[in-house]
Amino acid sequence: MRALKFALPLAALIMAGGSHAATREEQSAACRGDAIRLCTFAIPNEAKITECMKKKIDQLSPRCRTMFKPANAKQSHAKKKK
Repeated sequence: MRALKFALPLAALIMAGGSHAATREEQSAACRGDAIRLCTFAIPNEAKITECMKKKIDQLSPRCRTMFKPANAKQSHAKKKK
């Protein structure tokens, strides 16, 4: 239960490294499960959670991984799909 209590704030800090337009709620929804699954030991230290998730970026779900991409990279990818 303690891990879930800190999962919401951790999503916001996770995305601090990425410059995208996702809201805090979108970030939380995208990464909550990954943070709990991969970085439980770091909760509630936001800096450690961010560091952990960046180190394990290849293990993140695709949805969460996109939160770490800069906004311009996401836009370029969207243009390529069209």
